[in-house]
Amino acid sequence: DTDLNKAQSILYRRLSANLYSTKNPGEYYHIHGSLNADITLEMLGLSRHRPDLTDYRECIDTIEAAVMKHTAAELDELNLENRQAGIKAYTWEQFQELPHGKAMCSLPPFTVKPNPLDTTTPPIPFASSFSTTAPPFALAGIKVVELCRIIAGPTIGRSLAAHGAQVIKITCPSLPDVPFFQLDVNTGKHCISLDLKNSPSDRAAFSSLLAEADVLIDGYRPGALAKLGYSPCHLAEVAKSRNKGFVYVVEDCFGGSGVQGAAWASRPGWQQIADCVSGVAYAQGKFMGLENEPVVPPFPMSDYGTGGLGSVAAMIGLLKRATVGGSWVGRTSLVQYDVFLQKLGLLPEEEQRRLREVFKQAEEEEEGEGVKGEGFFDLRHSDSVDEVGRRALRGMRGVVPFLFEEGGSSRMMNEGYSEGFGGLVRWPREAAEVEGLRVGHVRVARPNGWDTGRGEGGLWEEWEEDEISC
Repeated sequence: DTDLNKAQSILYRRLSANLYSTKNPGEYYHIHGSLNADITLEMLGLSRHRPDLTDYRECIDTIEAAVMKHTAAELDELNLENRQAGIKAYTWEQFQELPHGKAMCSLPPFTVKPNPLDTTTPPIPFASSFSTTAPPFALAGIKVVELCRIIAGPTIGRSLAAHGAQVIKITCPSLPDVPFFQLDVNTGKHCISLDLKNSPSDRAAFSSLLAEADVLIDGYRPGALAKLGYSPCHLAEVAKSRNKGFVYVVEDCFGGSGVQGAAWASRPGWQQIADCVSGVAYAQGKFMGLENEPVVPPFPMSDYGTGGLGSVAAMIGLLKRATVGGSWVGRTSLVQYDVFLQKLGLLPEEEQRRLREVFKQAEEEEEGEGVKGEGFFDLRHSDSVDEVGRRALRGMRGVVPFLFEEGGSSRMMNEGYSEGFGGLVRWPREAAEVEGLRVGHVRVARPNGWDTGRGEGGLWEEWEEDEISC
């Protein structure tokens, strides 16, 4: 269990990451206890643990009462002092007037630029010969080191694995992660544990991996890897020593590293933080019929979307390395994805109205009278992302029932046995098909750290292919 601090499994602690009203009427702030709720709860004057609080609404009321003692500006100061994530909820119009908003609106969804510290290493072409007559993977022979947790960063590695890259996900055994996400985002990878902060032998093992790697994915707080000694400068030195460039892909929350005016580039954050700062949460609330009240969207859509952008950035970086040479840096962020989403615009109001009617009808047919007061459109700002997702799924069962019927979604799913999880795992097939190329995972997900010490050869050797039903 990688929920080391019980930030997910205990409801009271889970709700330390949620959207609440502040001291100012009509102002909302998303606090975020991240993967350890202790600091956020204590800075609000609350106990780390409340075994007596197990009711969903009582937990929310208790935490919201503490948040409402502060303004958003005061909460920002508390978060800054305690190095915690959090943000006031803004509308899209308000975000565009912020210094950081202006900077982010000037950027594309992702960027790929040369690393100026390595422009001389030669082009490295893609693999051109293959051992079988079957269609090849586009990224056959590409080696990826992934240093990420949760969803967005690991989705980059997951996507590259679907195109044939060897992806090694590295996590630290003393750092928490969300267990249930690993069932999906670890698909196609090998997963090992290394302590890069405290273990010289683990740092040596990491250096050996870097010596052969083509791509490094960084999904930690801005600057965290640099503090450990693995900055773009270090990568450039390794690249020049081996005469082969790196593609370094960075995914974070606020984006804007090195961009003039991006005042919040160094702030930590998560999907809900990005959705609140960019106006997506206010757009969700408006769709649900609320006036000037944000609601966090259901499901980790910004997380997966950002991961998709990061994987495209990685592939463009590899193409640049193959044709131009040198090392390349790709950057994307949750906020950049949300800005991209906002710029696409909302559906016409007539279509939004139709969707609301269809969803409400399906929800009522699914639950009958039991849905009154507990439906998707009854949600408010302080309802958690888990509750929002639960009610959304209930309505979806009525709108697209075949997705939830036995065998109904089989044409969209893969299935395979995971030794690490001790059972069958099902996951969505890749949406893309590329003529003449193979696309899809050959390896079932396993828990973080599962491959540590396994296998006789080196970490890049002896990669198995699992039996997968399509």
